[in-house]
Amino acid sequence: MKVQAKKRLAHLFDTTKCFGCGACTVACTQTNAADLMLHEDKGWQAMPSNIRRVELNHLDKPALLLVQCQHCSNAPCVKTCPFGAMYNDEATGLVKLDEKRCIGCSYCVAACPYNVRWKHPVKGLPMKCMGKACEEKVAAGELPSCVSVCPVDARAFGDLNDPSSTISRRVRTSRTMRLLEAKGTEPNFFVVV
Repeated sequence: MKVQAKKRLAHLFDTTKCFGCGACTVACTQTNAADLMLHEDKGWQAMPSNIRRVELNHLDKPALLLVQCQHCSNAPCVKTCPFGAMYNDEATGLVKLDEKRCIGCSYCVAACPYNVRWKHPVKGLPMKCMGKACEEKVAAGELPSCVSVCPVDARAFGDLNDPSSTISRRVRTSRTMRLLEAKGTEPNFFVVV
């Protein structure tokens, strides 16, 4: 009997292609939190989303980074959740939330070194990439909304353990980095620089 290898699903964001149109951010909110489309979160000065816009203007050349849950293999949010509501999915490697076990304590939000977790202003539950709707899309063999709407192919998603996948090829052939690697989180979010 042939044992199927586990997947290692990951995201890629290409800073050399992105021009900051915001389509990914809008698609993320529309897909996963449509009730917040017209709600402005005071902390983000923008529409609440699982994608955070970070502008790096202190460099010689200004840069834009669109970050989201890094789906860390050694995720601090998973370790700090006292109720086991945060977990790494064994089949995909993605960091997921079991809403039935969550009490909204926000330990996971505070533990994220990437500052990409947030609390839904009405439901009180922690939010993150991937939202339930994107999880359903991926389970059905589709791409997450942020990837499918990008007009310049600045995003990729797929299985790093599959050498023929788009993301595997792009990680192999591009100059990439992972954010805050020294923290030991083992992020599964690659940035093309």
